[in-house]
Amino acid sequence: MAAATTALAGRVLVYGGRGALGATIVQHFKTQGWWVGAIDLQANDQAHGNVVVSSRTSLVEQEKEIVAGVKGLLAESKLDAILCVAGGWAGGSAAAADFIANTDLCVTQSLWSSVIAARLASLFLKDGGLLTLTGAGAAKDPTPGMIGYGMVKAAVHHLVRSLGDPKGGLPADAFALAILPVTLDTPMNRKWMPKADHTTWTPLDTGSKCLRLLVHGNAPLVTGTQNVILEGWVVVDTPV
Repeated sequence: MAAATTALAGRVLVYGGRGALGATIVQHFKTQGWWVGAIDLQANDQAHGNVVVSSRTSLVEQEKEIVAGVKGLLAESKLDAILCVAGGWAGGSAAAADFIANTDLCVTQSLWSSVIAARLASLFLKDGGLLTLTGAGAAKDPTPGMIGYGMVKAAVHHLVRSLGDPKGGLPADAFALAILPVTLDTPMNRKWMPKADHTTWTPLDTGSKCLRLLVHGNAPLVTGTQNVILEGWVVVDTPV
């Protein structure tokens, strides 16, 4: 007699699934019975499937590579959620010697991943599914000490609001949300800010739990609201 198979809780794709937050999300959803795919520069061996990004010089080529990889992972299946947590931080005012280089880095790390995630959602997300992109609370105000970073994150906020419009291109009844963490408790943040009050930072497991609440539709989101506080995270919610 064939062994009984356990029904999947759902299918989720984590963009940035090898980073500190992404790896935590992959593990969290996997333990909850989800099929989990990951996209990153390196594979996450905890994921059920990986798309390893090799093209880093062109947004067009990177999109082609990732779309083909995701199509290969899913076959005919659709995703319940795409959670984009890829990105990084780089500072500098316009007078900084590395201003242009750091702005370019922010664009490739955070904006490319966000627009490609939006494209993936248009192709592979279920009706009523969820796309989350990662913005930044700081980008709601001027960011003179990190202009490139703030500019890119503000663009992500705009992207989410545009995707929330019925003409934004997402599947029927899908949601586009931006999570706006302030400071995540990651090893790199602790390295660069050793004297900060780490007790005020958002733990990575809290972020994973918040995202699962969003995916299940159990989070206290109110249609049309902009700054919902959810366990230490700020969420900009834009329903389709």
